[in-house]
Amino acid sequence: MSTATLPASNKSWLDRLPVISHLRMSSGLQRGMLIAGLILSGLFIITALFAPLIAPFDFAQSSDASGDFPRQAAPDSKFIWGTTATGYDVFSRTLFGAQTAIWVILAAVVMSLFLGVLLGLVSGYLGGWFDRIAVVLSDAIYAFPSLLLAIVMSIVISQGQSSLFGGVMAAAVSITVVFIPQYFRVVRAEVMRLKAEPFVESAQVIGASPWRVMFAHLLRNATRTLPLIFTLNATEALLTLAGLGFLGFGIEPTSASEWGYDLNRAMSDATSGIWWTGLFPGLAIVLTVMGLTLVGESMNDLNDPRLRRFSRKKAKRITQSGQVGASK
Repeated sequence: MSTATLPASNKSWLDRLPVISHLRMSSGLQRGMLIAGLILSGLFIITALFAPLIAPFDFAQSSDASGDFPRQAAPDSKFIWGTTATGYDVFSRTLFGAQTAIWVILAAVVMSLFLGVLLGLVSGYLGGWFDRIAVVLSDAIYAFPSLLLAIVMSIVISQGQSSLFGGVMAAAVSITVVFIPQYFRVVRAEVMRLKAEPFVESAQVIGASPWRVMFAHLLRNATRTLPLIFTLNATEALLTLAGLGFLGFGIEPTSASEWGYDLNRAMSDATSGIWWTGLFPGLAIVLTVMGLTLVGESMNDLNDPRLRRFSRKKAKRITQSGQVGASK
């Protein structure tokens, strides 16, 4: 009897988690990309969580007991990444910028995930006029430019006051509206496929209500690909927030630290040879987006058997297992 592979039922719940299961089945370049993405994404999350402990100064602090901070000071022992034109510490603002970014990502993606999944379940299971209207609306929303919608929402929500709540909610609401159709279409397609399965028909025969069928039987089976969409949409949420700040519709520096706003202020510095005020916020955006993109793309490749790559040892083990099964 071959013991090369274990049935899925023998695997623990930890091994079936999205990222861990993808890491176990990956190999070679795919595993390297996934690990690199996880490291970058992990650094981003750790920075956001522990920014107040790591940063030597507050994000809007421009003085201490020794006096006012120098403006546009080059990196030194006290200000390791230099200071901005207003005397803020670049290192501290870059760290606190991760907090603002993660607030937008969580608010935007969680709201769109909740609404998109709910609409997809109801539309796919019930069908009829509600399904037709929902599909037409989801197609129409795709025509909305997310950044333009974010600018309009920032004006409506914040009313000219670029506070932390206004900036975060402006980006989150606009991204939520644009992302809902993505979750809606994925869940709707899965529900329409699954509602003809025997386990759904059995639940209907014994008298289960439509809501119980949707949430007790269809929800878990129709949302297996959502972690992949979550990682890819998180990058767009971050870039939308940075775009708002860069165009001047973001958050004021006294309310919160935001990478796009710092890049906007660093444009005039670059012409004077002051590189540190724009380099580090820009690198933070690039590395964070790269990390989330690598995780999402690696998960996408591993979900598709045509793109999945096995190591020689794993491929040999699978071949031997098949030969043993054939011989029996």
